[in-house]
Parts: sequence; C-alpha cells; structure tokens
Amino acid sequence: MRCVIALGGNALLRRGEPMTAEAQRENVRTAAEAIAPVTMDHEVVLSHGNGPQVGLLALQAAAAAADSGTGDNAAFPLDILGAETEGMIGYLIEQELGNLLPEDQPMATLLTMVEVDAADPAFTSPTKFVGPLYSRAEADRLRTIHGWSFRQDGEAWRRVVPSPEPRRIFEIRPIRWLLEKGAVVICTGGGGIPTLFTGGERRTLTGVEAVIDKDLASALLARETEADLLIMATDVAGVYTDWGTPDARRICSASPNALLPEDFPAGSMGPKVDAACRFARMPGKRAVIGALSDIAAMVEGNAGTQVYTGAPYRTATDSPEEE
Repeated sequence: MRCVIALGGNALLRRGEPMTAEAQRENVRTAAEAIAPVTMDHEVVLSHGNGPQVGLLALQAAAAAADSGTGDNAAFPLDILGAETEGMIGYLIEQELGNLLPEDQPMATLLTMVEVDAADPAFTSPTKFVGPLYSRAEADRLRTIHGWSFRQDGEAWRRVVPSPEPRRIFEIRPIRWLLEKGAVVICTGGGGIPTLFTGGERRTLTGVEAVIDKDLASALLARETEADLLIMATDVAGVYTDWGTPDARRICSASPNALLPEDFPAGSMGPKVDAACRFARMPGKRAVIGALSDIAAMVEGNAGTQVYTGAPYRTATDSPEEE
C-alpha cells in the first residue's frame, strides 16, 4: 500500500517548547520511530508542516535586517524561508529515519514548488498560523513594527499569513520516479514553496509571500502519486466535536459527507478535515487524522479519525485530556 504521511508542524515542535535545533531533532526522532515500522510493509511518501519554523525564521530575518539598519526590505520573503525549512526539516527527517532503517534503504528529500493562483482570495484574508505564541501586547508591538497580521490561537496570539489553494506540484514526475525505485520520499514540505507565473506570452515563475496549507498540498500529493492512504499526524488524537468543552468527543470514523470542514477552525483542524474529505471521496481511498504516536495504528484503521466513503459515524467516549 502506498501511504502519504503528513507530519504537522505542531507535531514536530509542540506548543510551548523552545524553538531550538535540539528540540526539533528530538521531536523528529520521535516521528521517525513512529514512521519506521510503516516503511517495512508499505511505500511511504512524507510531507511536513513548517508553520512554527518558518515563522521563527521570518522573525529572525526581520530582526537581523533591523539590526543591520537595512530595514524590513532586506528580510527574506516567505517563499525563500519555506525553501529553507524544506531543506532543514527534510534533512532532520532523512537522517533520523535513516538511522532506523536498513542502510540500503534509499531516501530522498526534494525541494518542491507548488503553483498557486494570484487571484486566490486567501491573499486578502490571511488565516495560516506561523511562528511562536505571543501575548496580546507582544503581538501588537510586532504588528506595529512589521505590519504583520495576528489572530488569537487559544489564549495566546500568533502571526497569520495567506494560505492559497495548491494547484499543481511541479516536481511530481521525479517524485513518482523515486517511488518506482523504492525510495522513501520527503517532499512538499510546508505545503511546498508557493509559486506562480507572471507576465504575458513569456511567462516567468516567481515565489509568493504565502504559506500553502500542508494538508491540502498533501491531499494533492496523495492524489497525484496514486496513494491508497493519506495520514495527517498532529498533536491530538483525532477530530473532536465540541472541542474545548466538557462534551468533547473524538470522531472515530465518518464518511466524507458527514464531516463539514466549516464546522472546524479554519486555522487548524478545518484544512485537515477538508483535505481528508477531498481525498477520501475518491473510490477506494482512506484518510486519517490523528496523533503522531498512533501512525502505525492509523494505518491499520485502529486509531485517529478514519475517513472513507461508507464509513459509519462513530465517536469515542473519551475526552482529549484523557488520551
């Protein structure tokens, strides 16, 4: 079976953890331990989020530009920061996973450009969380300095950026070639590097100031690689009804038509539900949303929120705090 496993940015760097190389490597090592057994019996394509990482790099770049006296115009744009995080996180995943797999197991990390539409309404309504958590006062200060947009994330505040719809993966052919040779492929990191064509008759490909949603890009990747299963690993055990209340219940299984993405937050679980439904509507396909530690069980259909055509709607009796 061919599996696309999308590792959430918050699964690789948990809330409240310091944004250090050591913390990220430790979390990647944990992810690799969960993924390694799956590679023994299945073809695996890995994608990953980069929200915390790209936000941190943007903050560091802006601070460096300010310190140098060159101004914010010298700071790297989000497409370049996205490319940096693809290389950084891909390197960590490839190394930690490679330490657990046989030495002759081929692996490859691909910088992946993904086309978006310049007219996408996301550019006028940013929703994608990036970077660390801030207090309201600190968010207001950074908004004043850099002109960034912020939204509340739980009790804290985080920067939000445009998250346009992914339309095409430019490197899909080499991804397929590598899979045909038995490689574990790490690609479409952070949703891919957002790019679009500009100009008239002689079109020019250029980067865009945005972060593509990793889950929607992973659903596109799963479809384009003809995967059988799409797993979205995050920092919670699945999709919950009445999240944040005493009545919260995990949805164990549901059909795509039973899940409505608009019933879940646009900046977090909504895109995951949307991506799961898009992929699972195709005949014979299954999508799962759940905890990083449950990847093997999700593959077997025994954990997370299982989404597929004809699935019965079932909820668990446990609460998020009990899992």
